[in-house]
Amino acid sequence: MKAAIQNAPGDPDVLHYEDAPDPSCARDGVLIKVEAISIEGGDLIHRASTPPPAPKHILGYAAAGEIIAVGADVEDRFIGQKVTSFDMSGSHAELRAVKATRTWIVPGGLAISAAAALPISFGAAFHSLFSRGGLVEGETVLIQSGAGGVGAAAIQLAHRHGATVIATVSGAERAARLATLGLTHPIDYRMVNVPEEIMRLTAGRGVDLVVDPVGSTLTDSLASLRLEGRLVFVGNAGRSSLELDLWPALQANQSLLGVFMGTQLEKPDIHKSIASMLEKAAAGTLEVLIDRTFSLADAAAAHAYAEENPVLGRVVLLP
Repeated sequence: MKAAIQNAPGDPDVLHYEDAPDPSCARDGVLIKVEAISIEGGDLIHRASTPPPAPKHILGYAAAGEIIAVGADVEDRFIGQKVTSFDMSGSHAELRAVKATRTWIVPGGLAISAAAALPISFGAAFHSLFSRGGLVEGETVLIQSGAGGVGAAAIQLAHRHGATVIATVSGAERAARLATLGLTHPIDYRMVNVPEEIMRLTAGRGVDLVVDPVGSTLTDSLASLRLEGRLVFVGNAGRSSLELDLWPALQANQSLLGVFMGTQLEKPDIHKSIASMLEKAAAGTLEVLIDRTFSLADAAAAHAYAEENPVLGRVVLLP
C-alpha cells in the first residue's frame, strides 16, 4: 500500500508518500480500505513534536472507508460495510487495521469525508459540553476557536441544547458561516480583548462554561468565566507551554476540567453518542465542515495548509 511515512518529528515536509507494508487484521479488528482521512489537531502536534515510535511510522487518528477483512472474534462488522474509525496512529494510508470497537457504521447518505471527520470533532465537543461541562439549557457558553473542527461541532450541539453561544473567530465571512450553525455572538479575537467583550455581552457576569481546544487561550478563558463557572480544556492547538495562574480560579470557585479523547471514544456512552451524531449528520441536522481536500500523496502540503491558514472545519486527505 501507499502511505504518508514519517521518520522524524518536524515540519510538514517530514512526511513522505511511499510504499509501506500492508497491515494485518487482528482477531478483534477489521481491515479498512481507506477512502477519506481527516487531519486532526493531534496529528499536527504529534507530527511536529513527537518522535515516531518506529521507522516508517504512519501517523493519524481518523479515517473512513470500506471493510475488506474481519477478525475471527468480531461479530458485528462485515466485509463491504462502510465504517469510520479512530486510533492513535495509522490513518494516513490506503489501508488501515483497527479494533472493531474503534469503528462506527457510516449511515447511508453521509459523505465519506464527513464520516471521517465527525467522530473526534463531534465526540470531543459532546464530551466537553455535556459529559464534562454539564451544559444546561439556557446557559451561556464560550467556544474558543469556533471555526475549528471541535469549535464548529460545539456551536451546533450547544445551540441545539438551548444555550446562548459565543465563539472566538477571525473574519466576518467565517463568523457569518458559523451563524448559520447557531453562533449567537462572534468575537473577532484580533480586534478586541476577549474577556472584556465577554463581560460586555453578559453584563459583567461572565459565561457559565468555556470549551477551549486552543490551550494558549486558557488565561482568557478563565477570565471570561462567571463565579463558579466551568472551563473544559480539550486540546493545545496553540502549542503553548500551558503555564497558568490558577489563584484567580480558586478564589472564584471555578472548575477546570480536562478532556483527552484518546481514552474516551471506546466508552459505551461516548461511542453511542458518536453513532447518534453520525445519524443526525446523515439526516442533515448536523453539519460537518470540510475546508479543503488533498490527495494522500500531497499529505505534506495538506498539513502545511492546515497549519498556516484559518481553516474552517477540517482538512481531508483522499487516497
